[in-house]
Amino acid sequence: MSRYERVYLYLCALFLASLLVCNMFVFKLFDIPLPFVGLTPLIAGIIPYPITFLCTDLISELYGKKRADHVVYAGFMVSVFMLIMIQVAKALPVSHVQADPELVQAHLLAVFGQSARAILASMVAYLVAQLCDVRLFHFWKDLTKGKHLWLRNNASTLVSQIVDTVLVVAILFGGTLPFNNLVKLMVSSYVFKMIIALVDTPFFYLGAHLFKDISAETERRIEAGEAGP
Repeated sequence: MSRYERVYLYLCALFLASLLVCNMFVFKLFDIPLPFVGLTPLIAGIIPYPITFLCTDLISELYGKKRADHVVYAGFMVSVFMLIMIQVAKALPVSHVQADPELVQAHLLAVFGQSARAILASMVAYLVAQLCDVRLFHFWKDLTKGKHLWLRNNASTLVSQIVDTVLVVAILFGGTLPFNNLVKLMVSSYVFKMIIALVDTPFFYLGAHLFKDISAETERRIEAGEAGP
């Protein structure tokens, strides 16, 4: 396998792993002090989620919009598969060889009992926000004629994270939390994501520098008609 395809595979693997972990941690909240909002609860799944935007931005930068779209769609299919497999596991009877079948099933339901709503919220927010991120990234890249890496990295992520935050909190907790708490959770989640988006900018620059040969190879393929932009 060439370096060109190997790096793409690793970025896709990191993207999908981060997405799956987000879905698994979505129902745990933790408290954290944040600028402007003070001590506030956040969804544990928010920790690995910004990595998905860093991955799609790097794939967009190195491989172009088409490949970035492919990894977004692959992530959606993985979420659908995860949702189906969880429902199958919940429906299967516990084996008689386990010491306490009822306790085993209770633990399974405690972890995955509300997963359908969680993964649905994640899937809708994820698909809309990631496709928004990819398109905004290329909008800013075209507008600046390929200059100002920090602008397309941060402008695309910060806007798409608003879309993601509003959708996931509204679908996941709508009707279960008071409106004021919903708004506070949206604001605090976005502030956290905004901080992480700014912090990951050096990593985006590092990736763009380390793999500039890949970006050049993509340009060569586009000019040769071997790949779309």
